Amino acid sequence: MEQIKEGKAQTKNTASSVTRHPSPSSVNPEGFTPASQSAHDYKKIGLKSGLEIHQQLDTHKLFCNCPSILRNDEHKYEVKRTLNPVVGETGIVDVAAKHEAAQNKDFIYQVYDTNCLVEIDEEPPHTINQEALEIALQIAHLLNCKIFPVTQIMRKTVINGSNTTGFQRTAMIAHDGYIEISTGKISIDALMLEEDSARKVSVNEDGTVTYKLDRLGIPLVEIATGPHMHTPEEIKEAALKLGEILRACKVKRGLGTIRQDVNISIEGSKRVEIKGFQDPKMMKKTIDLEIERQKKCVEENTCQEEVRNALPDGTTEFLRPMPGAARMYPETDHPLLKISRELMDRTKKNLPKLASEHKSYLSEFGLNDELIKLLLKQNMIEEFKTLLHSCDNHELIAKTLTLFQKEISRKENKELKEINEIFDAHMLESILEKVGKDISSNDVKGIMLKIVQGKTLSEATEKSDVDLRGEAEKLIAEKPGLSQGAYMGLLMGKFKGQVSGKDVSEVLKKIL
Repeated sequence: MEQIKEGKAQTKNTASSVTRHPSPSSVNPEGFTPASQSAHDYKKIGLKSGLEIHQQLDTHKLFCNCPSILRNDEHKYEVKRTLNPVVGETGIVDVAAKHEAAQNKDFIYQVYDTNCLVEIDEEPPHTINQEALEIALQIAHLLNCKIFPVTQIMRKTVINGSNTTGFQRTAMIAHDGYIEISTGKISIDALMLEEDSARKVSVNEDGTVTYKLDRLGIPLVEIATGPHMHTPEEIKEAALKLGEILRACKVKRGLGTIRQDVNISIEGSKRVEIKGFQDPKMMKKTIDLEIERQKKCVEENTCQEEVRNALPDGTTEFLRPMPGAARMYPETDHPLLKISRELMDRTKKNLPKLASEHKSYLSEFGLNDELIKLLLKQNMIEEFKTLLHSCDNHELIAKTLTLFQKEISRKENKELKEINEIFDAHMLESILEKVGKDISSNDVKGIMLKIVQGKTLSEATEKSDVDLRGEAEKLIAEKPGLSQGAYMGLLMGKFKGQVSGKDVSEVLKKIL
């Protein structure tokens, strides 16, 4: 039997008193054709753009110890909430909150055994996740930001149901940073550490919205740039650079773990925030279509600040009015967050390298682009460094960490994760140390295969009692006139790892 709990979560908020209205329904102006997309003179139209990126961190939740895992099984019970906006400290209700409240929706939250009372707003937040804070500080250092030694955790009014409380907890950790792209520096205005929202499941016919609480509270960093990008190319380059910096740190990977929004305006228009600005291939088209839409708004004098959603075809649709600037207020259930000089220095000393730095480092060992990409993708840089003392064949080290394990995974129909667990650094070190002494480099993959099939390292490296010379002479007599390489391939195929390539080659050289 599912348990239904009813309650109301009220929020305090402040906001601008400016009244805003939904945008015109047309997102693809009449007369616009795709051919005009590339015809913009971005400088002439005064394009200004900034990015907002939200990235999940790979650690437990921000204000409790619940694990940051998504659930697709049956939930334990449900909680029902009605979220009501209240007058903020300036006597004004936030315009975005007012817009959501006008829809008069109830919200149902699916609760799992990996959730606690914090997530259903029945218990105050715990002390902030220290690991998440340290990851955020590393990102701040990589973004050349200034870190606040003392900061206030805030509540950001949100009553669209994505939070059980009616607000999102967030803290500004750093400010005034920058990244460098080919055209110069792009400022980083702020880096926030905040909690992720609940995950929407469905919208019922009566307007009730159902959410899962599995995602609520997962730590996020939010990075906000200044409006200093003036072409789609600059926006794309900055987005890719920020992505590279985030992936160097302990962040979650995969679909839904990073969300990217873009703010766009042209001369005479107002700033528009576009949600879901994810696909690099669609960035230019989305920007160009938004410019066309804003041009039409300028001509018709219908420009307004608003939040829009990016659609797969590059157009956008209205979501809600732009929230007021004063919608945040202090989190009264949490003390001031103090970041010591010792913590700042420690996180700065242990900064991870970016993929571009790793690529430069790996290329010094003569590795080809394919192996470098595989090492980076599979996050095997530290393992590669560890194994350098075991063997002077750098290409072989890279292959044992990447290609060989992938091939064995397919051959044996086993998960790559299972293969990775068998070949930890200690096992690979034991194999590679035998190269040039007891085995040749050509033997390594075959030995790894035997180990996966259940043999010990000693058994896998045992010399075969095959009469190699006799078998080679027999083969040559049966198939005279072939090349040494052809004979070698036939013999290696026949004995399938029982003999080494080096031994076969030496025998053939003596006979031919």
